[in-house]
Amino acid sequence: MPKILSEEWVVEYSTEFKVRVVALTNHLKVDTTTIANIIGLHPVMVYRWRQESREGKLVEKPSRRISMIKITKTQSQIDDKEIKCLKSRLRNCKRRMIS
Repeated sequence: MPKILSEEWVVEYSTEFKVRVVALTNHLKVDTTTIANIIGLHPVMVYRWRQESREGKLVEKPSRRISMIKITKTQSQIDDKEIKCLKSRLRNCKRRMIS
Protein backbone atom coordinates (compact mmCIF):
# COMPACT_ATOMS: atom_id res chain seq x y z
CA MET A 1 0.00 0.00 0.00
CA PRO A 2 1.08 3.58 -0.44
CA LYS A 3 3.26 5.35 2.07
CA ILE A 4 3.09 9.15 2.39
CA LEU A 5 6.63 10.48 2.66
CA SER A 6 6.13 14.20 3.23
CA GLU A 7 3.64 17.03 3.47
CA GLU A 8 3.78 17.39 -0.32
CA TRP A 9 1.88 14.10 -0.74
CA VAL A 10 4.71 12.17 -2.30
CA VAL A 11 3.47 8.61 -2.34
CA GLU A 12 5.71 5.56 -2.51
CA TYR A 13 4.22 2.20 -3.46
CA SER A 14 5.75 -1.08 -2.37
CA THR A 15 7.39 -3.30 -4.95
CA GLU A 16 4.89 -6.02 -4.11
CA PHE A 17 2.00 -3.67 -4.95
CA LYS A 18 3.62 -2.63 -8.24
CA VAL A 19 4.23 -6.24 -9.25
CA ARG A 20 0.60 -7.11 -8.45
CA VAL A 21 -0.72 -4.23 -10.55
CA VAL A 22 1.48 -5.24 -13.50
CA ALA A 23 0.33 -8.85 -13.15
CA LEU A 24 -3.28 -7.67 -13.08
CA THR A 25 -2.86 -5.68 -16.29
CA ASN A 26 -1.26 -8.67 -17.99
CA HIS A 27 -3.83 -11.14 -16.66
CA LEU A 28 -7.03 -9.27 -17.54
CA LYS A 29 -6.09 -8.32 -21.13
CA VAL A 30 -7.84 -4.98 -20.70
CA ASP A 31 -6.76 -1.44 -21.51
CA THR A 32 -4.23 -0.30 -18.92
CA THR A 33 -5.89 3.10 -18.51
CA THR A 34 -9.16 1.44 -17.50
CA ILE A 35 -7.44 -0.68 -14.86
CA ALA A 36 -5.49 2.35 -13.61
CA ASN A 37 -8.73 4.31 -13.22
CA ILE A 38 -10.40 1.47 -11.33
CA ILE A 39 -7.47 1.13 -8.94
CA GLY A 40 -7.17 4.91 -8.59
CA LEU A 41 -3.73 5.37 -10.16
CA HIS A 42 -2.53 7.62 -12.94
CA PRO A 43 -2.18 5.56 -16.16
CA VAL A 44 1.35 6.85 -16.77
CA MET A 45 2.44 5.33 -13.47
CA VAL A 46 1.09 1.92 -14.48
CA TYR A 47 2.73 2.17 -17.91
CA ARG A 48 6.04 3.01 -16.23
CA TRP A 49 5.74 0.03 -13.89
CA ARG A 50 5.01 -2.24 -16.84
CA GLN A 51 8.07 -0.93 -18.66
CA GLU A 52 10.23 -1.42 -15.56
CA SER A 53 8.90 -4.97 -15.30
CA ARG A 54 9.79 -5.73 -18.94
CA GLU A 55 13.29 -4.31 -18.39
CA GLY A 56 13.74 -6.45 -15.29
CA LYS A 57 13.96 -3.46 -12.94
CA LEU A 58 10.72 -4.23 -11.14
CA VAL A 59 11.30 -7.55 -9.43
CA GLU A 60 10.25 -8.63 -5.99
CA LYS A 61 13.42 -9.13 -4.02
CA PRO A 62 13.56 -12.40 -2.15
CA SER A 63 13.59 -11.96 1.56
CA ARG A 64 15.39 -14.02 4.13
CA ARG A 65 12.43 -13.55 6.43
CA ILE A 66 10.13 -16.48 6.87
CA SER A 67 6.43 -15.83 6.99
CA MET A 68 4.73 -17.48 9.91
CA ILE A 69 1.40 -17.22 8.13
CA LYS A 70 0.38 -20.31 6.24
CA ILE A 71 -1.36 -19.43 3.00
CA THR A 72 -4.48 -21.49 2.98
CA LYS A 73 -7.22 -22.13 0.51
CA THR A 74 -9.06 -19.25 2.15
CA GLN A 75 -6.38 -16.80 0.94
CA SER A 76 -6.72 -18.03 -2.64
CA GLN A 77 -10.50 -17.71 -2.33
CA ILE A 78 -10.05 -14.11 -1.20
CA ASP A 79 -7.81 -13.46 -4.22
CA ASP A 80 -10.43 -15.04 -6.50
CA LYS A 81 -13.12 -12.82 -4.99
CA GLU A 82 -10.91 -9.76 -5.51
CA ILE A 83 -10.38 -10.65 -9.17
CA LYS A 84 -14.13 -11.21 -9.65
CA CYS A 85 -14.84 -7.84 -8.03
CA LEU A 86 -12.37 -6.06 -10.28
CA LYS A 87 -13.80 -7.80 -13.35
CA SER A 88 -17.31 -6.69 -12.43
CA ARG A 89 -16.11 -3.11 -11.91
CA LEU A 90 -14.46 -3.31 -15.31
CA ARG A 91 -17.70 -4.50 -16.94
CA ASN A 92 -19.59 -1.63 -15.29
CA CYS A 93 -17.02 0.88 -16.55
CA LYS A 94 -17.31 -0.52 -20.07
CA ARG A 95 -21.10 -0.26 -19.94
CA ARG A 96 -20.87 3.38 -18.87
CA MET A 97 -18.42 4.14 -21.68
CA ILE A 98 -20.66 2.52 -24.30
CA SER A 99 -23.88 4.23 -23.19
